Amino acid sequence: MTNSFQFVALPSKQFEPLFGMSDAELRAVNVRRMIADEKPGFPCRVSLADAEVGEIVLLVPFKHHDVSSPYRASGPIIIRRGAGTATPAVNEIPVMFTHRLLSLRAYDAAAMLVGAEIITGRELEIAIRNFLANDTVNYLHIHNARPGCYNCRVVRA
Repeated sequence: MTNSFQFVALPSKQFEPLFGMSDAELRAVNVRRMIADEKPGFPCRVSLADAEVGEIVLLVPFKHHDVSSPYRASGPIIIRRGAGTATPAVNEIPVMFTHRLLSLRAYDAAAMLVGAEIITGRELEIAIRNFLANDTVNYLHIHNARPGCYNCRVVRA
C-alpha cells in the first residue's frame, strides 16, 4: 500500500445555510457566531486555514466520526463565512497544521482505533507516512491536541 496521503476538508455546502440564520436561530441548534480575535486561533475545517482577525466564524457541533463503532464521536468545529472547500494536493500539508500541537488517530476499515500519537505540526508528515505504512490503517483523523477538536480526515492518495 502507498503511504502517500491527502487531506480531506469538510464540504462548504453543508454549513452555508447556517450563516443566513439569526443568532437566536443559531443558539437553538447549539451554534455560536463569533469574531476571530487572534490568528492563529480559529482553524476552519472547510478551508483548512486559520481565520483572519475580525472574520466571522461559526462554532458548530459536528459528528466527525459518524461510524458504527465504539469510536463514534462528535465535537465543536469552526467554520469561516464564505470559505471554499479546500482541496490540498497529494502529500500537501495545509499551513494551519504546521504550528499546532496535534493528536493523530489511525483507524482500520471497521472504524476501530489502531494507533494514536501526539505530535507537533512539524512532525505531521512523518507521522502520517508511518501510520499509512501499516496496511491495517484505513484513514486518519487529525485533532487539535489541547482542546481535542477535530480538524480533518486524511486518506491514502
